Amino acid sequence: MVSRRNRPAKEPLSRELIVKTAFELLKEQGMEGMSMRKVAKALDTGPSSLYVYFNNLGQLSSYVLDYGFKELTLPSDGEWKERLFGVLQAYFQLLKEQPGLAEISFTILPEGENYLKLLEFVLEALREGEINPQSAAWGADMMLLYVTSVAFEQHSRRKNDSFKLSNTKAALKNVDSARFPLIHSMNEYLFSGDVVVMERFWWGLEVILKGIKDLPVMKE
Repeated sequence: MVSRRNRPAKEPLSRELIVKTAFELLKEQGMEGMSMRKVAKALDTGPSSLYVYFNNLGQLSSYVLDYGFKELTLPSDGEWKERLFGVLQAYFQLLKEQPGLAEISFTILPEGENYLKLLEFVLEALREGEINPQSAAWGADMMLLYVTSVAFEQHSRRKNDSFKLSNTKAALKNVDSARFPLIHSMNEYLFSGDVVVMERFWWGLEVILKGIKDLPVMKE
């Protein structure tokens, strides 16, 4: 038996400590590691103690997501489009470096200060580009979702050992040309695009931005 008096004093439990601990577990183990039970165990306390600070896992996850966003750097130079694409690239890099954030983004909507700064930055860039408010609002949501989905897809490929892109390529290459003529004829393009410079990623952003600029405002 080890006397409690000989143990190092625990850091007092707080909202900030819980969020920080949960974020570290998310980075190490993904969403599976961020249960209330595992967070409580890492803090050497019981799950019931966490409910004093958070109503449920969803609320904790929202805070964790925003905590991760604090590492995002907002660009300050360039024209509106350069700043817009710059922040989206920074957002993508953050999700790529912290894949747990991309994973959790599909289940939880962030509500904190850091997310609001990101959204405000995107909306401001679109406003400066003379895009109407409704299109800017819908477009900002679509752009952030697009970046999140690309980051999550890449994370899923790395995480899932059974997923091999080469298998998918082979399956599409060997399709019956009579039954699937378009897949057969466009096969060389389906997986084209320089991966290093992310040609398809930037093309996708350009497509979304063009749609935001060109489509008329939806009538209520």
